Amino acid sequence: MTQPAPARPGGLRLGLRANLAQFSLLVGVNALVGGMVGQERSLLSLLATQVFGLAAVSAALIYIVAFGLTKAATNFLAGTLADRYGRKPVLVAGWLLGLPVPLLLIWAPTWSWIVAANVLLGINQGLCWSTTVIMKIDLAGPERRGLAMGLNEAAGYLAVALTAFLTGLLAARAGLRPEPFYLGLAYAGLGLGLSTLLVRETQGHAQLEAQLTDPSRTTDPVPGDGRPPTAAGSERPSTREIVVRTSLREPALSACSQAGLVNNLNDGLAWGLLPLLFVRGGLPVAQVGLLAALYPAVWGLGQLLTGPLSDRIGRKPLITAGMLVQAVALAVTALAESFAPWAASAILLGAGTAMVYPTLLAAISDVAHPSWRASAVGVYRLWRDTGFAVGALLAGLVADLAGLEAAIWVIAALTAASGLLVAMRMYETHRPIGQS
Repeated sequence: MTQPAPARPGGLRLGLRANLAQFSLLVGVNALVGGMVGQERSLLSLLATQVFGLAAVSAALIYIVAFGLTKAATNFLAGTLADRYGRKPVLVAGWLLGLPVPLLLIWAPTWSWIVAANVLLGINQGLCWSTTVIMKIDLAGPERRGLAMGLNEAAGYLAVALTAFLTGLLAARAGLRPEPFYLGLAYAGLGLGLSTLLVRETQGHAQLEAQLTDPSRTTDPVPGDGRPPTAAGSERPSTREIVVRTSLREPALSACSQAGLVNNLNDGLAWGLLPLLFVRGGLPVAQVGLLAALYPAVWGLGQLLTGPLSDRIGRKPLITAGMLVQAVALAVTALAESFAPWAASAILLGAGTAMVYPTLLAAISDVAHPSWRASAVGVYRLWRDTGFAVGALLAGLVADLAGLEAAIWVIAALTAASGLLVAMRMYETHRPIGQS
């Protein structure tokens, strides 16, 4: 039976029910963060080729490289800053830096302006999305992290999907610029206002959880027992030690980090390369927008199921299976030649990503102690979003050399290999609900 949310004299309590108002507000804020990315998903690769005349796929995808590298570095910085200065200041700063993005996309006279806009977008996403993740982890407490991450990621990626669909419709009726990017202006203004006026600091909840953590837990991994091995003790390691643990040394953390990188590697492919594939296949812009929306829509909705499911059955099965499902979906995409099979592969890719995305975040949170959890999440998200840049570069180079389908096959093979690595290296980090 779930115990009542613990409290302390200051009135702070852990748990979704105890913090429902703030948690719900943060879900809405993260939907706005997702919408900032969604304004680009259907259109920027088409802008590159149709407006700015870029012929090489690798050159057209440079905006994703800029976005991914900036977001990856900012994710790491966001975790460190959130631990040091608090969560809310980082969130507000992220929205301030996101305000110019839609204006740059609207007014850009050269492709370099688009790249600059994506540097700012990467900072916005790194600061805002990372911080809303950390704040929800703070509020939820240890028992329902999977559900919390499912709700967080569902809100963000449903907003990506809806905005990608709407911008595709607007572009079909009014052109690629400026009307589709007015949505981004509205998102940025609303996100800044809500974050400044209504969002409250949550670092005290992490400190409460740290006080309640059982200091008797071992620091040695016991695979399969569902007990986070490195969560013992409240002493905070150095930043360097956190990076080494999360990236290489700790089996579950490092397995999750590489899986996150490969997951966003194939998302970078889906973002930048697939619209070009669909247009080459003869699809109109409105159908390209629909396909660009379908994948994150299934991804977003699916996380409402997979997040809480990982609380019940554990993290490892969903991560392993999800990576393999994504690999199959990419293979189907490479083989397809028309709208219907491409739609089926988008649904399958979204389902596989939904199995993986919130579960990886929950697994990181299982293992890392609350005193350094935000920094560990930042390191994981650094590796994960480096995948955008790696995916765009790799897919663009292979596409230029051997064609679009060859690039998709390469990414599919890497995704399958990542799932097998999780199966071999990762231990289960969460004792399923109902097991003693």
